[in-house]
Amino acid sequence: MSNIFNIGKTALNAAQVGISVTGHNIANAGTDGYSRQTIVQSSAQAQNWGFGYIGNGTQIDTVKRVYNELLTKQINNSQSITSAINTQLSSINQINNMLADSTAGLSPAIQSFFASINDLSSAPNDAASRQAMLSNSEALVSRFKSLGDRLQEMQNTVNSQLSSSVSSINNYAKEIARLNESIDAAINSTGQPPNDLMDQRDKLVLDLNKEVKASVVVQDGTKYNVFIGNGIPLVSGLTAYSLTTVNSPTNPGRLEVAYQSGSTTSILAESSLQGGVLGGLIEYRSEALDKTQNTLGQIAVAMAESFNTQHRQGLTNNGVPGGDFFTIPGPTVNANGFNTGNAVVSSSITNANALTASDYRLSYDGSNYSITRTSDNVTQTFSSLPQTIDGVSFTQTSGTMNSGDEFIIRPTANAAANIEVAVKQIGDIAAGAPVIATSAAGANTGTGAISAATVSSGYAGSPLASPFTLSYNAGNLSGFPAGQAITVTTTAGATTTYPAGSTVPYSAGATISVAGISFSLSGSPATGDQFSVSANSSNAPGDNRNALQLAALQTQKVMSNGTASYQDTFNQLVSYVGNRTRELQITGAAEQTLLTQTINAQQSESGVNLDEEAVNLLRYQQAYQAAGKVMQIAGTLFETLLAIR
Repeated sequence: MSNIFNIGKTALNAAQVGISVTGHNIANAGTDGYSRQTIVQSSAQAQNWGFGYIGNGTQIDTVKRVYNELLTKQINNSQSITSAINTQLSSINQINNMLADSTAGLSPAIQSFFASINDLSSAPNDAASRQAMLSNSEALVSRFKSLGDRLQEMQNTVNSQLSSSVSSINNYAKEIARLNESIDAAINSTGQPPNDLMDQRDKLVLDLNKEVKASVVVQDGTKYNVFIGNGIPLVSGLTAYSLTTVNSPTNPGRLEVAYQSGSTTSILAESSLQGGVLGGLIEYRSEALDKTQNTLGQIAVAMAESFNTQHRQGLTNNGVPGGDFFTIPGPTVNANGFNTGNAVVSSSITNANALTASDYRLSYDGSNYSITRTSDNVTQTFSSLPQTIDGVSFTQTSGTMNSGDEFIIRPTANAAANIEVAVKQIGDIAAGAPVIATSAAGANTGTGAISAATVSSGYAGSPLASPFTLSYNAGNLSGFPAGQAITVTTTAGATTTYPAGSTVPYSAGATISVAGISFSLSGSPATGDQFSVSANSSNAPGDNRNALQLAALQTQKVMSNGTASYQDTFNQLVSYVGNRTRELQITGAAEQTLLTQTINAQQSESGVNLDEEAVNLLRYQQAYQAAGKVMQIAGTLFETLLAIR
C-alpha cells in the first residue's frame, strides 16, 4: 500500500509540475524572446521484490526550454543586416529627397543663375538685368550654403546616433555579463538550467545585434563570450568591455568608435564595425553622406573657378578687367592629433577641372611622402614636397615631419557651405570682352570676315599692348604681333603652330590663336584685305561677348578632366543617391522577408502554441485526477487492513 501511495504521489507531483509549466507557457505566450518550456520526466528506479522489479512511479529530471541554436544564430545575423539596411535607408532618404527636390534642389538655382546671364547678354548695359544676375548669383550661393549646412547637420546627427548606439551596446554587454554570472551560479547550485534567465540573455544578444553584428561563443557550457568586428571581445565570461566615441584625430568634428581596455582607448577601423545601427551609420556616412558633401563642394569649386577665370577675361562697365566673381574656400588641412612632428602643411586647388570628390591622406615614413586618394585608396609616393595630384597641391610650409605623421586634406568638403559672391556692385560685372576684331569695312574687296575675338585664361595677366592688323596676300596672312607664336586649328581639327613673325597660310574657318586671343577668318578675302584686332577701350558698357562666354559655361565640360558639366556632375550625384536608395529598399525588403521567415521557423519550434498548451493542460489535468485516484485506492486499501480484527 505504501508503494502504491508513493507511486500515486510521484504521478501527482509530475502532473502538478506539468500543469505549472503549461501555465507558465500560456502566461508568457506574448513575452518577447520567451522559449516554450517542457518537462522531462523518466521512470523512477524500480525495486526488486524477488519475483521481479516493480516500478516506483515517475520523476522529473528537468524543465527544458525548446531552443534551436542554429535558428537563433540565423535570426541574430539577419537582424543585424536588416537593422543596418534600415538605418542607412532612413538616413539616405533625407539626402535623396533634398537633392531631388524640384524647387529646393541645386538644379533650379543653377538654371536660374545662367538664365539671368543670358538675359544680361541680351541687354549688357541694362541695370535691371545686371541686378537680376547679381541677385540670382546670391540665390545660387545661398542654395549651396543651405545644402552644405544641411549636410553638416546630418553629420552632427550621425555623431549623436553613434553615441546613442555605443551607449546601448555597452548596456547590453553589461547585462549579458551579469546574466552570465546569474546563470552560472544557478546551474552550479542546482544543476538545473534557469530557462527564463537564459531566454533573457538570448534576447539581449538579439537586441545587441540590432546595434552591431555580434557573434557568440559558449564557454564552459553556460557562459556567453560575445565578439564584435574582427574578433573584438565585448563580453568575456563575467567581464564586460566598453566601446566609446572619440573625436577623430584628423577631423575634430567627426566622432569615431573606439574600444576601451583598461586605461587604453583604441580607435576601431570603420571596416571592422559591420551590421546593426552602428555599422549602418558608418556605412551611410562614408558611402553616401561624405560623397554627397564632397561632390557638392566639387561642383561649387569648379563652378566658381571656371566662372572666375572667364569673368577675369572680361571688362566691367568702367572698362577695367573683371575680378573674381566668387570667393572660393580653400582645402581643409587637418593634422593627425597623434603626430609627433611640428610640420605645417598647406594645400590649394590649382586645377578645378581635374578635381575629384575625394579626400586625401598625406603620410611620411621617414624618407618618403605618400599621398592616398581615400575614395579608391590609390597611393602615390614622392621623395619630396610640394606635389600636385588631381588639381590639388600639397606643400609642407614649415616645421619637421616625423616618421608616422599624417595629414588629412579635404579639398571640397566645406566648399558648398562657405562659397561667397565677391562682386557686390552691378557695375563690376564684366560682361564685355577685352578685345575687338574688325574688318576694314569699305576698303576690303573680298568676302572675308573675322569672327568675334575671345581671350584665354591667361590674357588678363598679359593684355594686348597695342592693336595689330592682319593683311591677306595671295593665300597668306601676315601682321601678327611681334614675338608671339601663332596656332592655327583647321575645321578638320588639325593644329599647327607657327613661329613668331611667320606668314600663316589662310584656311577658311580655321581658329587662329595668338597672344592669348582667338578668332577665325572665313569667306574669300582678296589680296590687300585687312582685319584688325585691338583692345576694347570704349565699348565696354554695351559689349555682351564675355557675358555670352559666361553663359556658355553652363553646358561646357569643365569638370572631371573635361568630361562633365556642372549639371552632368550633379545629375550623376542625384543618380548615385537615388540608385543607392532604391538598392537599399530592395535589399531591405528581401532581408526583412528572410528575417520574418526565420523568426516564423523559430517560433514554430520554440514559440508558444496556445492550442497545444490547452491540450497539454487537459492532459496534465487528467493525469492529476488519475494520480489522485491511485492515492484514493491506496487509502481505501489501508483502511480495509485497519478494519480487520
